[in-house]
Formats: sequence, structure tokens, C-alpha cells
Amino acid sequence: MIAPNAYSPAPSAPPQPQPNTFRLATPDDDEFVADLQALAFGPGRFARTAFRVRERFPIDPSLSLIAEVDGTRCGSVWMTPISVGGIDGYMLGPLATHPNFRKRGVGKMLAKEVTKLALGRGKGSFVILIGDRDYYCPLGWQPTTLGAVEWPGPVDPSRVLVYSDDKTLATRLKGKIRAFGAKKHQ
Repeated sequence: MIAPNAYSPAPSAPPQPQPNTFRLATPDDDEFVADLQALAFGPGRFARTAFRVRERFPIDPSLSLIAEVDGTRCGSVWMTPISVGGIDGYMLGPLATHPNFRKRGVGKMLAKEVTKLALGRGKGSFVILIGDRDYYCPLGWQPTTLGAVEWPGPVDPSRVLVYSDDKTLATRLKGKIRAFGAKKHQ
């Protein structure tokens, strides 16, 4: 005789959160992005030097990403094609994550993915940003030579970071920010 089975299966585990995903932004995301940037950067965002760059040179919508966790939009990043000293590249930002989703790797994932997409096109040599070294340098960004990149407004030169497959570019990048495709001696 077989003893009755006293084993009962454990209850199924609660659904696990889906990994962070990203997708290209669409016009349906415009209001979300505007609200997220207002939440993340406040009304002073329009006075920032990086905003001045985006006023002069439009973002590339094909390099604008939205992050989602479990299908909920939670972050965004833009890229602006620019040139510095006749070398074409991209300016990353703004990068914003909703406060309810911070510390989950969303921002870092967006920064890495949009950089990979931009440089993968083979048209630009770098991605530049104004940001915290502690956040971006572990992802591969390097400080530029202090004051070498000329911005259209005040910038803390110690926060100007560049990502490039050419690891010497951070020390060689020099000049005014101009339109993507600008000639070196314009």
C-alpha cells in the first residue's frame, strides 16, 4: 500500500517584475517626457546651458528613448547631434527617471543604450554630457580637458564628460559646440 502523499506544492511565486526595457519615443510620449522633465529638473531647466544647446540644434527623434518597467513608462533620454572642433558627435540629455523608479538601473540602461545606438550609426565619434562623474564614469565616460569645450553658457568644466571608442578623444576634444557636420574652421 502506498502512503498518501503529504506533499502539497508550494503556492506559485508572485509575478516577478519584468526587466527594464526601452523603445523609441513616439509623439504619444511627448506629454510624458515634458512632465517627467518638469518633475526631474524643475522650472530652472530652461535656464540651463544644455537647454541652450538643444534650442540651437534640434534633438534627433530617432535617438529619443523611453524606458519601461512592467509596461509603465518610467524614464526618457534625448540625443542632440552636435560638432565640437569639427568632430561630429552627440550630446546626451536630458536623461530623467521618474522618482518611483530610481535606483533600479533605468537611467544607466538608457544612457548606455542611446549611446550604443548613436555611435553604432558610424556618423559621430563621441557622446558628450554634463553630469556627475560618480554616475557616468563607471559606465565609460571620461572627463574632458577643463574648459576645452566651449558651451553657449556657464558650465562646470569638471562635469563635462565624453564617451568614445577612441579613449584619447576626451583629452583632444576642443572647440565651440556647433551644428553636426560643421567644418573645423567655420
